[in-house]
Amino acid sequence: MISKFAAYLLRLWVVPVVLIVWEVATRAMEHPFFPPPSTIVLRMRELWFTGPPTQLWFNDTALGNFPHSLGRLLGGWVVAGLIGVTLGIMLGRSPLLFRFIDPLIQFGRALPPPALLPLFLALFSVGTQMQVATITFGIIWPVLFNAADGARNVEPLHLETSRAFKLSGRQRLFEIILPSAAPKIFAGLRLSLSLALILMVIAEFFSTEGIGFQLRATQRAFDLPGVWGSIILLGILGYLLNQAFLVLERRALSWHSSSKGTA
Repeated sequence: MISKFAAYLLRLWVVPVVLIVWEVATRAMEHPFFPPPSTIVLRMRELWFTGPPTQLWFNDTALGNFPHSLGRLLGGWVVAGLIGVTLGIMLGRSPLLFRFIDPLIQFGRALPPPALLPLFLALFSVGTQMQVATITFGIIWPVLFNAADGARNVEPLHLETSRAFKLSGRQRLFEIILPSAAPKIFAGLRLSLSLALILMVIAEFFSTEGIGFQLRATQRAFDLPGVWGSIILLGILGYLLNQAFLVLERRALSWHSSSKGTA
Protein backbone atom coordinates (compact mmCIF):
# COMPACT_ATOMS: atom_id res chain seq x y z
CA MET A 1 0.00 0.00 0.00
CA ILE A 2 2.81 2.40 0.90
CA SER A 3 4.75 1.49 -2.24
CA LYS A 4 1.71 2.23 -4.43
CA PHE A 5 1.22 5.57 -2.72
CA ALA A 6 4.90 6.41 -3.10
CA ALA A 7 4.79 5.47 -6.78
CA TYR A 8 1.76 7.73 -7.24
CA LEU A 9 3.58 10.64 -5.59
CA LEU A 10 6.60 10.05 -7.82
CA ARG A 11 4.38 10.38 -10.88
CA LEU A 12 3.27 13.82 -9.66
CA TRP A 13 6.77 15.33 -9.52
CA VAL A 14 6.16 17.11 -12.81
CA VAL A 15 3.27 19.16 -11.35
CA PRO A 16 5.33 21.40 -9.01
CA VAL A 17 8.02 21.71 -11.69
CA VAL A 18 5.47 22.99 -14.22
CA LEU A 19 3.97 25.38 -11.66
CA ILE A 20 7.39 26.83 -10.77
CA VAL A 21 8.34 27.30 -14.43
CA TRP A 22 4.92 28.81 -15.15
CA GLU A 23 5.24 31.22 -12.22
CA VAL A 24 8.74 32.35 -13.15
CA ALA A 25 7.98 32.68 -16.86
CA THR A 26 4.73 34.66 -16.46
CA ARG A 27 6.26 37.04 -13.91
CA ALA A 28 9.18 37.64 -16.27
CA MET A 29 6.83 38.24 -19.23
CA GLU A 30 4.42 40.49 -17.30
CA HIS A 31 1.80 39.84 -20.00
CA PRO A 32 -1.76 40.76 -18.96
CA PHE A 33 -3.24 37.73 -20.75
CA PHE A 34 -0.99 35.28 -18.90
CA PRO A 35 -1.23 35.86 -15.12
CA PRO A 36 1.03 33.80 -12.83
CA PRO A 37 -0.41 30.74 -11.09
CA SER A 38 -0.31 32.42 -7.67
CA THR A 39 -2.61 35.17 -8.94
CA ILE A 40 -4.93 32.61 -10.50
CA VAL A 41 -5.15 30.58 -7.29
CA LEU A 42 -5.97 33.69 -5.25
CA ARG A 43 -8.70 34.60 -7.73
CA MET A 44 -10.09 31.06 -7.60
CA ARG A 45 -10.26 31.31 -3.83
CA GLU A 46 -12.11 34.62 -4.05
CA LEU A 47 -14.59 33.20 -6.54
CA TRP A 48 -15.38 29.80 -5.04
CA PHE A 49 -13.45 28.82 -1.90
CA THR A 50 -14.26 31.36 0.81
CA GLY A 51 -16.89 29.21 2.50
CA PRO A 52 -16.77 27.52 5.93
CA PRO A 53 -14.98 24.18 6.49
CA THR A 54 -18.38 22.49 7.00
CA GLN A 55 -19.03 23.17 3.30
CA LEU A 56 -15.51 22.03 2.29
CA TRP A 57 -14.70 25.74 1.85
CA PHE A 58 -17.15 26.06 -1.07
CA ASN A 59 -18.95 29.39 -0.95
CA ASP A 60 -22.49 30.12 -2.12
CA THR A 61 -21.32 30.90 -5.65
CA ALA A 62 -19.65 27.51 -5.96
CA LEU A 63 -22.59 25.64 -4.44
CA GLY A 64 -24.95 27.48 -6.77
CA ASN A 65 -23.00 26.51 -9.88
CA PHE A 66 -20.87 23.38 -9.47
CA PRO A 67 -23.66 20.89 -8.62
CA HIS A 68 -25.75 22.07 -11.59
CA SER A 69 -22.85 21.58 -14.00
CA LEU A 70 -21.97 18.17 -12.59
CA GLY A 71 -25.60 17.07 -12.67
CA ARG A 72 -26.01 18.05 -16.33
CA LEU A 73 -22.74 16.39 -17.30
CA LEU A 74 -23.52 13.11 -15.55
CA GLY A 75 -27.18 13.22 -16.63
CA GLY A 76 -26.27 13.55 -20.30
CA TRP A 77 -23.55 10.91 -19.93
CA VAL A 78 -25.91 8.37 -18.34
CA VAL A 79 -28.63 8.95 -20.94
CA ALA A 80 -26.10 8.66 -23.77
CA GLY A 81 -24.70 5.51 -22.18
CA LEU A 82 -28.08 3.80 -21.88
CA ILE A 83 -29.22 4.71 -25.39
CA GLY A 84 -25.81 4.12 -26.97
CA VAL A 85 -25.28 0.69 -25.40
CA THR A 86 -28.83 -0.47 -26.17
CA LEU A 87 -28.79 0.66 -29.79
CA GLY A 88 -25.18 -0.43 -30.25
CA ILE A 89 -25.88 -3.98 -29.07
CA MET A 90 -28.89 -4.16 -31.40
CA LEU A 91 -26.85 -2.96 -34.38
CA GLY A 92 -23.93 -5.21 -33.54
CA ARG A 93 -26.08 -8.33 -33.42
CA SER A 94 -28.29 -7.51 -36.42
CA PRO A 95 -26.39 -6.91 -39.70
CA LEU A 96 -29.67 -6.20 -41.50
CA LEU A 97 -30.68 -3.50 -39.02
CA PHE A 98 -27.18 -2.04 -39.23
CA ARG A 99 -27.38 -1.75 -43.04
CA PHE A 100 -30.69 0.11 -42.81
CA ILE A 101 -29.75 2.53 -40.02
CA ASP A 102 -26.04 3.06 -40.73
CA PRO A 103 -26.56 5.99 -43.18
CA LEU A 104 -28.64 7.86 -40.59
CA ILE A 105 -26.08 7.16 -37.87
CA GLN A 106 -23.19 8.33 -40.05
CA PHE A 107 -25.11 11.51 -40.88
CA GLY A 108 -25.85 12.24 -37.22
CA ARG A 109 -22.28 11.45 -36.24
CA ALA A 110 -20.97 14.02 -38.76
CA LEU A 111 -23.07 16.86 -37.35
CA PRO A 112 -21.10 19.10 -34.94
CA PRO A 113 -23.13 19.42 -31.71
CA PRO A 114 -22.45 23.18 -31.27
CA ALA A 115 -24.05 23.79 -34.67
CA LEU A 116 -27.26 22.21 -33.37
CA LEU A 117 -27.55 24.51 -30.36
CA PRO A 118 -30.15 26.75 -32.12
CA LEU A 119 -32.26 23.63 -32.79
CA PHE A 120 -32.05 22.48 -29.17
CA LEU A 121 -32.81 26.02 -27.99
CA ALA A 122 -35.92 26.06 -30.18
CA LEU A 123 -37.03 22.64 -28.93
CA PHE A 124 -36.27 22.96 -25.22
CA SER A 125 -35.61 26.69 -24.65
CA VAL A 126 -32.81 27.73 -22.29
CA GLY A 127 -32.50 25.32 -19.40
CA THR A 128 -31.35 21.94 -18.21
CA GLN A 129 -33.23 19.99 -20.89
CA MET A 130 -31.45 21.83 -23.68
CA GLN A 131 -28.06 21.33 -22.07
CA VAL A 132 -28.59 17.63 -21.37
CA ALA A 133 -29.85 17.12 -24.93
CA THR A 134 -26.75 18.84 -26.34
CA ILE A 135 -24.43 16.70 -24.22
CA THR A 136 -26.31 13.48 -25.00
CA PHE A 137 -26.34 14.04 -28.76
CA GLY A 138 -22.66 14.94 -28.85
CA ILE A 139 -21.31 12.02 -26.82
CA ILE A 140 -23.58 9.13 -27.78
CA TRP A 141 -21.56 8.15 -30.86
CA PRO A 142 -18.42 6.70 -29.23
CA VAL A 143 -20.60 4.61 -26.92
CA LEU A 144 -22.82 3.40 -29.76
CA PHE A 145 -19.99 2.46 -32.13
CA ASN A 146 -17.90 0.77 -29.44
CA ALA A 147 -20.89 -1.20 -28.17
CA ALA A 148 -21.78 -2.27 -31.71
CA ASP A 149 -18.20 -3.33 -32.41
CA GLY A 150 -18.01 -5.27 -29.16
CA ALA A 151 -21.32 -7.05 -29.78
CA ARG A 152 -20.36 -7.83 -33.38
CA ASN A 153 -17.10 -9.50 -32.36
CA VAL A 154 -18.38 -11.88 -29.69
CA GLU A 155 -16.48 -15.17 -29.83
CA PRO A 156 -18.58 -17.49 -32.07
CA LEU A 157 -17.67 -20.48 -29.92
CA HIS A 158 -19.30 -18.84 -26.92
CA LEU A 159 -22.52 -18.31 -28.85
CA GLU A 160 -22.49 -21.88 -30.16
CA THR A 161 -21.99 -23.16 -26.63
CA SER A 162 -24.91 -21.06 -25.38
CA ARG A 163 -27.13 -22.53 -28.10
CA ALA A 164 -25.98 -26.04 -27.23
CA PHE A 165 -27.00 -25.42 -23.61
CA LYS A 166 -30.28 -23.89 -24.88
CA LEU A 167 -29.82 -20.54 -23.16
CA SER A 168 -32.61 -18.06 -23.71
CA GLY A 169 -32.08 -14.83 -25.62
CA ARG A 170 -32.04 -12.90 -22.33
CA GLN A 171 -29.43 -15.25 -20.88
CA ARG A 172 -27.25 -14.96 -23.99
CA LEU A 173 -27.48 -11.16 -23.80
CA PHE A 174 -26.53 -10.83 -20.13
CA GLU A 175 -24.16 -13.79 -19.80
CA ILE A 176 -22.41 -13.87 -23.20
CA ILE A 177 -22.85 -10.72 -25.32
CA LEU A 178 -22.65 -7.94 -22.72
CA PRO A 179 -19.65 -9.41 -20.85
CA SER A 180 -17.81 -9.94 -24.14
CA ALA A 181 -18.58 -6.40 -25.32
CA ALA A 182 -17.89 -4.80 -21.91
CA PRO A 183 -14.26 -3.73 -22.58
CA LYS A 184 -15.33 -1.94 -25.77
CA ILE A 185 -18.34 -0.40 -24.03
CA PHE A 186 -16.19 0.98 -21.21
CA ALA A 187 -13.73 2.40 -23.74
CA GLY A 188 -16.60 4.28 -25.39
CA LEU A 189 -17.97 5.48 -22.06
CA ARG A 190 -14.57 6.81 -21.02
CA LEU A 191 -14.14 8.75 -24.26
CA SER A 192 -17.68 10.12 -24.04
CA LEU A 193 -17.06 11.34 -20.48
CA SER A 194 -14.28 13.68 -21.63
CA LEU A 195 -16.45 14.92 -24.51
CA ALA A 196 -19.31 15.54 -22.08
CA LEU A 197 -17.18 18.02 -20.14
CA ILE A 198 -16.49 20.03 -23.30
CA LEU A 199 -20.13 20.09 -24.38
CA MET A 200 -21.27 20.99 -20.87
CA VAL A 201 -19.20 24.18 -21.06
CA ILE A 202 -20.51 25.05 -24.53
CA ALA A 203 -24.13 24.42 -23.55
CA GLU A 204 -23.80 26.50 -20.38
CA PHE A 205 -22.75 29.55 -22.37
CA PHE A 206 -26.51 29.91 -22.91
CA SER A 207 -27.36 29.37 -19.24
CA THR A 208 -27.62 31.54 -16.14
CA GLU A 209 -25.67 29.14 -13.91
CA GLY A 210 -22.89 26.60 -14.08
CA ILE A 211 -19.15 26.55 -14.67
CA GLY A 212 -19.57 27.35 -18.36
CA PHE A 213 -21.72 30.36 -17.49
CA GLN A 214 -19.08 31.58 -15.04
CA LEU A 215 -16.34 31.12 -17.63
CA ARG A 216 -18.36 33.22 -20.06
CA ALA A 217 -19.02 35.85 -17.38
CA THR A 218 -15.33 36.21 -16.55
CA GLN A 219 -14.53 36.55 -20.26
CA ARG A 220 -17.08 39.34 -20.67
CA ALA A 221 -15.74 41.11 -17.59
CA PHE A 222 -12.13 40.79 -18.87
CA ASP A 223 -11.34 39.00 -15.60
CA LEU A 224 -8.33 37.11 -16.95
CA PRO A 225 -7.31 35.40 -13.67
CA GLY A 226 -10.96 34.31 -13.38
CA VAL A 227 -10.89 32.94 -16.94
CA TRP A 228 -7.73 30.95 -16.21
CA GLY A 229 -9.20 29.83 -12.90
CA SER A 230 -12.29 28.49 -14.66
CA ILE A 231 -10.13 26.65 -17.19
CA ILE A 232 -8.01 25.10 -14.42
CA LEU A 233 -11.16 24.14 -12.52
CA LEU A 234 -12.49 22.35 -15.60
CA GLY A 235 -9.16 20.55 -15.98
CA ILE A 236 -9.25 19.39 -12.36
CA LEU A 237 -12.87 18.26 -12.75
CA GLY A 238 -12.00 16.31 -15.89
CA TYR A 239 -9.05 14.64 -14.15
CA LEU A 240 -11.14 13.63 -11.12
CA LEU A 241 -13.94 12.26 -13.30
CA ASN A 242 -11.45 10.24 -15.34
CA GLN A 243 -9.79 8.82 -12.22
CA ALA A 244 -13.17 7.89 -10.73
CA PHE A 245 -14.15 6.18 -13.98
CA LEU A 246 -10.88 4.24 -14.08
CA VAL A 247 -11.56 2.91 -10.57
CA LEU A 248 -15.07 1.87 -11.65
CA GLU A 249 -13.74 0.30 -14.85
CA ARG A 250 -11.06 -1.70 -13.02
CA ARG A 251 -13.62 -3.12 -10.61
CA ALA A 252 -16.21 -3.83 -13.29
CA LEU A 253 -13.68 -5.51 -15.60
CA SER A 254 -11.57 -7.25 -12.95
CA TRP A 255 -12.78 -10.60 -14.30
CA HIS A 256 -11.53 -9.61 -17.76
CA SER A 257 -8.05 -8.67 -16.51
CA SER A 258 -7.75 -11.83 -14.43
CA SER A 259 -8.86 -14.01 -17.33
CA LYS A 260 -6.24 -12.40 -19.58
CA GLY A 261 -3.59 -12.96 -16.92
CA THR A 262 -4.60 -16.62 -16.58
CA ALA A 263 -4.50 -17.06 -20.35
